[in-house]
Amino acid sequence: MSPPVTLGQIRLNRRWGLKGAKLPLPNPAPACYLRCMTDQQHLEQLLRARHHCVSIVTDEEDYALGLLRETALRVGTEMWIWAVIGGVRDGLISDSRCVAETEHPAAGLYYLTERPLNAGAIAVTLDLAGHLADERTLRILRDLLARYRSKNCHLVMVDHRDNLPPVIAAEAARLEISLPDERELDRIIRDTLRRMDRQERITVEITRRSLQTIIRNLRGLTRRQAERVIVDVVADDRRFDDDDINHVLAAKRRALHQHSLLEYIELPVSLDEIGGLRRLKSWLAQRADVFTGEAGKFGIPVPRGVLMLGVQGAGKSLCAKAIATAWQRPLLRMDVGALYDRYVGESEKRLRDALAQAERMAPIVLWIDEIEKAFASAASRSTDGGLSQRMFGTLLTWMQEHQAPVFLVATANDIEALPPELLRKGRFDEIFFVDLPGRQAREQIAAIHLRKRHRDPSGFDLPAIALAADGYSGAEIEQGIISALHDAYAAKTDLTTDRILQALGNSPPLSVTMAECVAALREWAEHRCVPAE
Repeated sequence: MSPPVTLGQIRLNRRWGLKGAKLPLPNPAPACYLRCMTDQQHLEQLLRARHHCVSIVTDEEDYALGLLRETALRVGTEMWIWAVIGGVRDGLISDSRCVAETEHPAAGLYYLTERPLNAGAIAVTLDLAGHLADERTLRILRDLLARYRSKNCHLVMVDHRDNLPPVIAAEAARLEISLPDERELDRIIRDTLRRMDRQERITVEITRRSLQTIIRNLRGLTRRQAERVIVDVVADDRRFDDDDINHVLAAKRRALHQHSLLEYIELPVSLDEIGGLRRLKSWLAQRADVFTGEAGKFGIPVPRGVLMLGVQGAGKSLCAKAIATAWQRPLLRMDVGALYDRYVGESEKRLRDALAQAERMAPIVLWIDEIEKAFASAASRSTDGGLSQRMFGTLLTWMQEHQAPVFLVATANDIEALPPELLRKGRFDEIFFVDLPGRQAREQIAAIHLRKRHRDPSGFDLPAIALAADGYSGAEIEQGIISALHDAYAAKTDLTTDRILQALGNSPPLSVTMAECVAALREWAEHRCVPAE
């Protein structure tokens, strides 16, 4: 384990912003994590290709303006900015005066149209799209674009909403502002800590591994969001340490809640809170370190996903949490029910948007619960006009070709409803069967749920509980303990082993009420799946 960086030593120096010690650098990210082309290079490429109109839709206006200023300085050209507050001003001089009477969009665009410009000049508009419902403003913009086309000048429209009129959108080249990669996030963390330490001394005690985990879990956030997260986790106690990992995950969860198709799932603190699943845990431990560049050089591909089949209530959902916990990744559940829309083409678009959002949030574990219900008609004759089959085809294509570090966990109860294309080798790294827990696993599960209810497991006869719970799923064991707690509370006594045994005996398990279905499921899985236990 790497030694902690103690920022009792950390006072800031010029290079890292920290006196004495340096924060550890993360290992180089795998090549698939890094962007092939930076935003700066992409912007310069668009300008070299003589695109006279470029559209940037982003919430990170300051970052976009920084790219534009750097580009203008690199190529040695002038840059002008228009905003409804102030009007037109020189974009390369921080305290430049605004041109009088150019605040109105039409007046500002007219000024830019008539002003003599050198070839290659850049004019920038901020939030102009919302003003283009005015026909006069739209007409002047079209005239400006015609002039810029002939003069080899560039208009860059920076807006917070994508609502350009079709006539403008048709000739505008789009520049998608990327989210920060791990190297940039590392710099954001250091710069933020340096600035906060200058304001008031902070303490940093974090290991290399924890810093890497925090950087990974900041992926998917914008630059402003990442900086805000670091400020929030340090502000209360003036510390940046290993305990801040959970705070970073909580902040990421709040950002995710703005996207209705992906739901952040709370995770156990460690795998010790998950009983059983011995083979699955071993499989996860063996692959815990394969997400590094060294594993790629060794020839190991990055794991892509697993399919969890099994008895209802046996712990398939818990397996998804176990994977995310073991690899210290956020767990996102896709709300498949929210994908379907009455309008033609909208459902497929929502699925593509959800998958794209998952890639932007990577590295993550993406969980699709009861996947056979999500694409109910994909394996049979379609009764929905082929919608389920198209949706399923979109998912299969993404599973095969996506490059972002998104590990897919799909759970299913009904094997017959699964399309055969999903089960073929190559779609998933492994297909696990989650059976009812064995005796030792039942003891672990009972102990975990007793501890959760503030009871010491050593005060109970766990072997007797495990014996009485033969044939019970983990969920049924938990409900048995909860039922016994209700009985004890009503009787004004404490919880005992006898009350738990009585509660279990009063509620027959699913393996009894659905014995035929469970037997058929076990028979199918015997030579087709890897046991999770």
